[in-house]
Amino acid sequence: MKIAIDGMGGDNAPAAVVDGAIQALSEYDDVELFIAGPKEIIDLELGKYTYPKDRITVVDAKEVISPSEHPVMALRKKKDSSIVKALNLVKEGTCDAIISGGSTGAFLAGCTLIIGRVKGVERPALAPIMPGRRGNFMIVDVGANVDCKPAFLVQFAKLGKIYYQKVFNVESPSIGLINIGEEEEKGNELTKAAFKLLKAEVSINFKGNIEPRDIPTGDTNILVSDGFVGNTALKMYEGSASSILGIIKDEILKSSVISKLGILLLKPVLKSIMKKFDYKEVGGAPFLGVDGICIKAHGSSDAKAFKNSIKQTKLFYENNVLEDIRNEFSIEN
Repeated sequence: MKIAIDGMGGDNAPAAVVDGAIQALSEYDDVELFIAGPKEIIDLELGKYTYPKDRITVVDAKEVISPSEHPVMALRKKKDSSIVKALNLVKEGTCDAIISGGSTGAFLAGCTLIIGRVKGVERPALAPIMPGRRGNFMIVDVGANVDCKPAFLVQFAKLGKIYYQKVFNVESPSIGLINIGEEEEKGNELTKAAFKLLKAEVSINFKGNIEPRDIPTGDTNILVSDGFVGNTALKMYEGSASSILGIIKDEILKSSVISKLGILLLKPVLKSIMKKFDYKEVGGAPFLGVDGICIKAHGSSDAKAFKNSIKQTKLFYENNVLEDIRNEFSIEN
């Protein structure tokens, strides 16, 4: 498998990107990586490691797109940027997938404009995997489409279903609509119309409306929403998890000697909880509905997160998720 990587994408690039790439090579012997970025900078980072030289190719790219730039304008003006060079490697068929921790707007726009949509998909969606109390769940969409039509949410459900079926080996994943109440008549015009369409769609296991307080349980495998609501839910969830873990750490530091002895006994449990809520363990979010394997890594990803983004990319590829999405939407059309 050949993977294109935006070597300058992310707060900790290129050091964390290169470190994660080297870690991945030692763990996965069937991966070849193409790192796009200024050659002298990427080569300098690679020079710190011993690795199989035939499994990493540096693709020279002189420019970098920052998060503050207008995505579409930046893509047009900076054709020699690391993200554009990486996207073109997938477009031309040199690579099977792309990973970027850079500008979310530029990445999503580039995936759609350069790689293109799967035929029949109206709006591709960003779909991160989140840790729940009783299992992982997926939110579709978390920001790629702020304004949506009800039919888009039905497509999001189908895209999420295919990914969840293949990657997590769940035959009929449950699907819910994020809303302000469980009753069918609750919500705004979008959610009320989407509810009716989702309820009528026989190809999915629709469980109805899911209130935000029930999201963290993980009882529902896939949660669909427009990108505005999904992004808000995602960031609130991440912030709450971070705050709770911070409170636990603060309380441990303030504890008495006897309490600290008790905490030592709980250390394995606490470490397990912290691992579950660590985004580095997941690595990134798939951009579903694009005619290529596209993984958006967290902007603050460290080496471990980039390595796990490569792991997630392999799962996408090895489980033929893209082919199943193409087949699903070709049948509809």
